[in-house]
Amino acid sequence: MSKIKVAVVGCGSISKHRHIPEYAWNANVELVAFVDPILERAEHYAQLHGGKAYSSYEDMLKNEKVDAVSVCTPNYLHAEVSIAAANAGAHVLVEKPMAATAEEAEAMIAAAKKNGVFLMVGHNQRLMPPHVKAKEILASGKLGKVLTFRTSFGHPGPEGWSVDGRESWFFRKEEAVMGAMGDLGVHKSDLIRWLLDDEVAQVAAFVGTIHKEGTDVDDNATCLLRMKSGATGSLVASWTYYKGQDNSTVLWCENGVIKIDTDPNDQVIVELRDGTVERYKLGQIATNEKQTHSGVIDEFVTSILEGKSPRISGEEGLRSLNVILAAFESEATGKVISL
Repeated sequence: MSKIKVAVVGCGSISKHRHIPEYAWNANVELVAFVDPILERAEHYAQLHGGKAYSSYEDMLKNEKVDAVSVCTPNYLHAEVSIAAANAGAHVLVEKPMAATAEEAEAMIAAAKKNGVFLMVGHNQRLMPPHVKAKEILASGKLGKVLTFRTSFGHPGPEGWSVDGRESWFFRKEEAVMGAMGDLGVHKSDLIRWLLDDEVAQVAAFVGTIHKEGTDVDDNATCLLRMKSGATGSLVASWTYYKGQDNSTVLWCENGVIKIDTDPNDQVIVELRDGTVERYKLGQIATNEKQTHSGVIDEFVTSILEGKSPRISGEEGLRSLNVILAAFESEATGKVISL
């Protein structure tokens, strides 16, 4: 089969560290176009990898016949660009949060269906080896039912990650729509749904701007979740973990506890009630400081090559987004929100 022709829309940090190098590493892909309103950024990657540079995605879609598009724009453009790409007959990989609203996400799913293309959301936490191992252990049944949990994702904020530093779109509400919850919290709502093979039934949350000055997007959120199974737990997203990143999850089960990324050496630790301890070295979860292969691009490319709907589908992205939207609603109303 000839190579999959890919365009990357948005040439910021997620493209620089994940999408572009991972496409370049994939033997089945040809990078044919790069799009960024700051044309020099797109030109930089076109010079490195071949292909053409564009300052608008509309021009790119008019001039190029691409098989797939990565949407790595500010959040408010995710739906607009994804729908345009699907209408042009391209498969779509969109960064998280997949959209600003549930209505936008539904329109994206509908556009992909109408055009017979795949829509995948870049929820890379599902693909990290420690999480894959943890799910395998949970599925084995040795720990019994998950009863309670905590899952957390925090780092010092996007100013250390974004190509624009403190001037980044991440801090402008009209472009970002949401802050730490869209950046980090939605990763964890997706992870907990997938790990537990369960849906969130109720959300209560405190979401606000505690410390980042000059922005009206949230920099911290603490949420309580009740799953359909009855399991309850907390989900935390923060841009003010100034002493360093936390990306850990702990699940307390009938027969013991499983700890993920709580230890610098062993990424998964299982402690059973009978005193048995199992420790697994599986490699670090990817961080902003230490980029490792995310697996997202390979997953997307494989789904296209095999003609199989992506496991991290638009529908899955919408379910994870709805948890975050419920947290904002809880903060606004002071109520527990049922999904």
